[in-house]
Amino acid sequence: MDRREERGIMFIVSAPSGAGKTTLCRMAVEHFKDIRFSISYTTRSPRKGEEEGRDYHFVSEATFKEMLERGDFLEWAEVHGYFYGTPKDEVERMLKEGHDVILDIDVQGAKQIKSKGKEGVYIFIAPPSLEVCRERLRKRGVDSEEEIDRRLENAKKELAEALWYDYIIINDRLEDAFERLKAIILAEKSRAFRMRPFLPKI
Repeated sequence: MDRREERGIMFIVSAPSGAGKTTLCRMAVEHFKDIRFSISYTTRSPRKGEEEGRDYHFVSEATFKEMLERGDFLEWAEVHGYFYGTPKDEVERMLKEGHDVILDIDVQGAKQIKSKGKEGVYIFIAPPSLEVCRERLRKRGVDSEEEIDRRLENAKKELAEALWYDYIIINDRLEDAFERLKAIILAEKSRAFRMRPFLPKI
């Protein structure tokens, strides 16, 4: 069934560093042909293997602030010393075209979208423990121990926000976590108010 004549669903996914949200979001985009990934803008430098326009739009702080003044962002936040923002017009265009959109954003950004009354599905990805988070960040090999400690302190604050999300997934095993994410997406696509327009066509 082609749902693209209807407005798409916005899936907002947040997690502490090292919980695996970006991996899960990428898996969802690969699995569901009608989900698009919202590519954020950031002022940090690309990590090894990251590409402009695929992972992020990498811009200077001056450019980011110009975009912020123009109101170009659906949400934005300063995280670990860098700015991140979700492009408003791009997300709105994809939703209007009937595509579902997945946003990989932090708790600050998710709260901004929620406070604006934007309709969306809010999903929090939690690690099984902070120690597992630490090991994942070490394996990533891009942060110093001092930076990892800072990220874990921030993770404690982010975990305290998890209960206002619609769903919580504990990412102990990636395959199991993805099965839960798929189940949430499929359930949301099948909600009665979203399926109502299709009933007269049956």
